[in-house]
Amino acid sequence: MVARPLIGVSTYLESGARWGVWELDAALLPVGYPRLVQRAGGLAAMLPPDDPAHAAAAVARLDGLVIAGGPDVEPVRYGAEPHPRTGPPARARDAWELALIDAALAAGVPVLGICRGMQLLNVALGGTLVQHLDGHAEVVGVFGSHTVKPVPGSLYAGVVPEAASVPTYHHQAVDRLGAGLVASAYAEDGTVEAIELPSASWVLGVQWHPEMGDDLRVMRGLVRAAGG
Repeated sequence: MVARPLIGVSTYLESGARWGVWELDAALLPVGYPRLVQRAGGLAAMLPPDDPAHAAAAVARLDGLVIAGGPDVEPVRYGAEPHPRTGPPARARDAWELALIDAALAAGVPVLGICRGMQLLNVALGGTLVQHLDGHAEVVGVFGSHTVKPVPGSLYAGVVPEAASVPTYHHQAVDRLGAGLVASAYAEDGTVEAIELPSASWVLGVQWHPEMGDDLRVMRGLVRAAGG
């Protein structure tokens, strides 16, 4: 039997999570992420926030890396003051995931950033974010959908060549692109919906949430690259 690529997925770290009779601090990951990795042919491993000094050692054991969605990136990370609509910082997660991204890029490990993960990939490479925009998270706690259109010739277009409706929930977006990154998909309102790093083997960020839909192609692209 061919070994499945090991795909690490970053997680939340939350206080007071409740399940059964318990209310405890917990490392959390919505089940859509590991299920998407599994359905795409990979093995999923959770990567809760840790000392950033251990990121390179963690990445060295992985075949691919997913930076999951979650809270807003702290604006100080890209030299900005907080907008009134920007959420509270998740500093331990920011530090850990930035270290994971840096380690993966240095080691040539394939990377997929999802929502916050795409934004953090941009910040890791010196880019900035729009701290609030309307129309991409219309109902609190409910995923919406809109159409994204790929840029011809991009890595993303090679995975999903047609305009596609995607599950979406975000209020921030890429502003200035980080060093070496290019936009590879847009929403109808011009919001950057995917970014990639052409100089790397396989590095892609998507602003939407593929784990909330049935389209496996983006995750299959990562898993195939990880298995190569």
